[in-house]
Amino acid sequence: MAEPILEVRDLVKHFPVTRGVLFKRTLGQVRAVDGVSFSLERGETLGIVGESGCGKSTLAQVLMRLEPPTSGSVAFEGRPIFPMRGPELRRLRRDIQIVLQDPYTSLNPRMTVGDIIGEPFEIHPEVAPRGSRAGKVRDLLDVVGLNPEHINRYPHQFSGGQRQRIGIARALALRPKVIVCDEPVSALDVSIQAQVMNLLGELQAELGLSYVFIAHDLSVVRHLSDRVAVMYLGKIVEIGTEEQIYQHPTHPYTQALLSAVPVADPALRGQRDVIRLTGDVPSPVNPPSGCHFRTRCWKAQDICAEQEPELRERGVVDEAADHPSACHFAEQRLVVP
Repeated sequence: MAEPILEVRDLVKHFPVTRGVLFKRTLGQVRAVDGVSFSLERGETLGIVGESGCGKSTLAQVLMRLEPPTSGSVAFEGRPIFPMRGPELRRLRRDIQIVLQDPYTSLNPRMTVGDIIGEPFEIHPEVAPRGSRAGKVRDLLDVVGLNPEHINRYPHQFSGGQRQRIGIARALALRPKVIVCDEPVSALDVSIQAQVMNLLGELQAELGLSYVFIAHDLSVVRHLSDRVAVMYLGKIVEIGTEEQIYQHPTHPYTQALLSAVPVADPALRGQRDVIRLTGDVPSPVNPPSGCHFRTRCWKAQDICAEQEPELRERGVVDEAADHPSACHFAEQRLVVP
């Protein structure tokens, strides 16, 4: 079997909670990412979903080396990325790029579109000689469906969907192998979301890209993701193929998320149970013992407080549909599409 292009093992990122100005003392740790493991194959899209505050964006920042990890490892093409320095790290920056969440704040308002998309060439001049950069910027604008003649316009002259296309063009400039998409459509209208998602799918098919696609809405990632990982309070609680997660969810949290997805067909709305979770998401500074989800789970028993469930296959469905789930009482729950 081919080696994964990206492999994450036991990744942890904690932020200290301090008090005081001159004499700071640590009061605790925010467990933003708390032992995450997954792999990403070449040409694959891995969707990562969960509520706001579950650690998705922190995970993206650590994958990009924008935040140092507390512990754990990430390997790109078999090479650990955290020890990288100098030219080796510079090369990694070319291979892994990111599309940020808010197209209204991720673009410099004082730079033209041509300067924004061409900036990676200034940082990595070996990718494009100076004389060919304007042509490459125009080509990138055309690839993402924008008029190349608008190269001298400023971000405020574009709509939100067009700005996100500019962000995608910037990410493509260095011909990366992996793109981390950190909620790239959450700030857009629904109709524009579909256009951007279709664009990402077309680019993946054409360029052979691998995506880590982060979102808080399960319905958004369904048609783009090959596999889906569900996060809760810094941990992955269930991971599987698109069909396994959407048709055979076994973790109570995944089942609750899916039950909240709107159904377009009125005839199907009464064919599934809506699960309403009680209570609030616990603080990542002081998460519950054992299973983090137990304080909101209708299946919770004494063992859930005493023992943290492993993320492993549970044998609750047929062999082809079984997939890892972190629940002592995991069971199949068929979900109407």
